[in-house]
Amino acid sequence: MNFALILFLLLVATGALWFLDRFHARKRRPANAPAPWWVEYGASFFPVILIVFGLRSFVVEPFKIPSGSMIPTLLVGDFILVNKWTYGIRLPVINHKILDVNEPQRGDVMVFRYPADPSLDYIKRVVGLPGDRVEYLNKRLRINGEVVAIEESGTYLHPDRLYYSPQYTEKLGEVEHSVLIERDAPAFVPQVLNFPARENCTYTSAGVSCTVPANHYFVLGDNRDASSDSRVWGFVPEENIVGRAFFIWFNFSDMKRIGSFH
Repeated sequence: MNFALILFLLLVATGALWFLDRFHARKRRPANAPAPWWVEYGASFFPVILIVFGLRSFVVEPFKIPSGSMIPTLLVGDFILVNKWTYGIRLPVINHKILDVNEPQRGDVMVFRYPADPSLDYIKRVVGLPGDRVEYLNKRLRINGEVVAIEESGTYLHPDRLYYSPQYTEKLGEVEHSVLIERDAPAFVPQVLNFPARENCTYTSAGVSCTVPANHYFVLGDNRDASSDSRVWGFVPEENIVGRAFFIWFNFSDMKRIGSFH
């Protein structure tokens, strides 16, 4: 469901009723005569929908985390806020950028439209920028030939499945974050899709090496062995970007999660 489109259509409909009542119908009604109910309700909802539409389109948008691909940073059921202007001002519904602000940086947690099905929103961590050579071989990440340093940081207990995963601290750019890497999981990438610029990637039993095309980004999930990401379905085009995730504002199962995003 395209909620942005639905909200836009509601805005147009209530705005038309407000305009009709304000500049035409009100002048033709007898003095002190009430407005028809459909005009009154439609026109009264217009300012509220306008504010919601403006905030959601240009400032912040709420999302709910549906999968465990970003564990331990984000858990299933986390409600997050996404900054809609940090990567540029975009027209709502069509998502066309009209004003540059900043570009995604390595380490950012980014929401974007899934390249294989733009009706779906995905969230992953930015690893490769346009022109970068990204390698994920034998579960070690390299960017432009340099190994990304990681340090063991204990284990992570999955509360829903009651098993432990090895946890590491990784630093991408200025961002330090936790990742999960299963030692016993295979290094090769299964079920690779035939995505645009697939020829930029080389797959072996050890993993994948890719050169990121211009105006595209390479993203990974923090739960490295349980994430479908750029290794599987390719690069994120610039025009698919929605915004940068920055805050957990609610979680029904764990109130302590509020504000814990990093």
